[in-house]
Amino acid sequence: GDYDGAIEYFKKAAGLGDLGAHYELTVMYRNRHGVEKDKKKEVYHLEKAAIGGNPRARHNLGCHESERCRYERAVKHWIIAANLGHEGSMQNVKEAYRGGLVSKEDFDSVLRVHQAAIDATKSPQRDEAEAFAAR
Repeated sequence: GDYDGAIEYFKKAAGLGDLGAHYELTVMYRNRHGVEKDKKKEVYHLEKAAIGGNPRARHNLGCHESERCRYERAVKHWIIAANLGHEGSMQNVKEAYRGGLVSKEDFDSVLRVHQAAIDATKSPQRDEAEAFAAR
């Protein structure tokens, strides 16, 4: 693809505070799409997107912390993402609960908030679109 054009666009958009652009730059720096692999820039943009409320970025930041054996920090990120409705993070919180890193009270709370976030995104239009896409 036209990575040079995309990089410039995403850098400008990120400079204006676009969270999606920060997330896309994370992916580009991680996968060397049009740029040299740069862990520092990858994490910088990941943190910007996560702090801004991007659930995928928050989940990936938890994974980044987990890879560095900083499990308490990882779990905190996954809890935030799960509370935003991110299914992968909910699964990671469940595993952390099984491993003793999350209390029963905290797990129950995350489960309730996660379900509420999922329920808040439900609509007849979304159900129709998903049924159409499944055809």
